Amino acid sequence: LNQFPYLIDSDFTYLNRRLANHYGVRGEFREQPKRIELRKSDRRGGLLGMGAVLAVSSLAHRTSPVLRGKWILDTMLGTPPPPPPADVPALNEKPNASGEFTSLRSQLETHRSNPQCASCHNMMDPLGFGLENYDVLGSYRTQDRGVPIDASGTLPDGTQFNGAEELKLWLLNRKDQFIRNLTRKTLGYSLGRSLTGEDNCVIDSIVETLAKDEYRSQTLIVEIVKSAPFRYKQVAAPTN
Repeated sequence: LNQFPYLIDSDFTYLNRRLANHYGVRGEFREQPKRIELRKSDRRGGLLGMGAVLAVSSLAHRTSPVLRGKWILDTMLGTPPPPPPADVPALNEKPNASGEFTSLRSQLETHRSNPQCASCHNMMDPLGFGLENYDVLGSYRTQDRGVPIDASGTLPDGTQFNGAEELKLWLLNRKDQFIRNLTRKTLGYSLGRSLTGEDNCVIDSIVETLAKDEYRSQTLIVEIVKSAPFRYKQVAAPTN
């Protein structure tokens, strides 16, 4: 995994017996993880095919297109939406008098009819819908409570996609934004502090070098270590 676009999508992954069984990937596996080439039918590859990512961006009892869309915007693209208002009502998850459930998609569409909510949810919700074929723990599914999954999404600019594979293609078209956000997060972690506007020129330089070197992971580490903020960072004096 030496090229960062593989974090968006890849044709390989690492699995052991238990994880392969959870993902429904066929093959011979043991307890020790090994690299395998993925088939299109495996529906994995990249961060968005990982059970851990799909679980952490879900609620305990069901998936959440809102949380998954927010995770993509914040963690992958570096454009976190503002926090929701304090008086947002909870979704109705109880059946009606005839025992039928109102679909999550329908409830969220009603929620977006509020202009105050639409400004953020028009971007978050469609991205999350693209991952609805994965349940709370990341297992692939085609139905939810007997109803076929609708994994299509339409973004505010009119872009349409259906399912995780097309969502990944949309993200790959924003590869530079993803790499810049990854660089910012890694640099901040390396420096042990929040970044400031003065760090932007360093980020620009690292991203430019990464693009010239096919976005290799080792290049990011080397360029951070060579950068002035890292080389001249202040180290706190021992307290003892």
